[in-house]
Amino acid sequence: MWVSKKTDYALRVLFTLVDHFGGTPIPIRELARRNDVPKRFLEQILNDLKSAGVVQSRRGVAGGYRLAKRPEEITLAVVIRHIEGALAPVSCVSERFYEKCSCPDESRCAIRSVMKEVREAVVKIVERLTVAELCERWQRLQQEPVNPFDFTI
Repeated sequence: MWVSKKTDYALRVLFTLVDHFGGTPIPIRELARRNDVPKRFLEQILNDLKSAGVVQSRRGVAGGYRLAKRPEEITLAVVIRHIEGALAPVSCVSERFYEKCSCPDESRCAIRSVMKEVREAVVKIVERLTVAELCERWQRLQQEPVNPFDFTI
């Protein structure tokens, strides 16, 4: 599964909307500024999230965007699937976006077998994890001290 910049931006914007859940709508210009997302690109992202039923919009001077559901009701799977499509690393193991692969015998393909396990693990996590939980995790991580010797090459 590949998470594009579009999904990354969508999740960041959802963090902002979670922080303001129950309040007034946030103008798109403000969402773009707070999350360092190009406004034109954010318009597309918010339209995608709106068609998924994740956000709602209001026009006019007091307009903007807000969550259409409680943060506890929005799973990462809903967001990622709507923007990216399949959660599967290869299409021949996708339940919703299945495409026949080039293997002569799918049922005996070792690669497909492993990729199916990968897909199942990813699905198990993203269908369980909500936007509210992801925001809580982000807030916890912001409070942890940074270890200058903790890096990867």
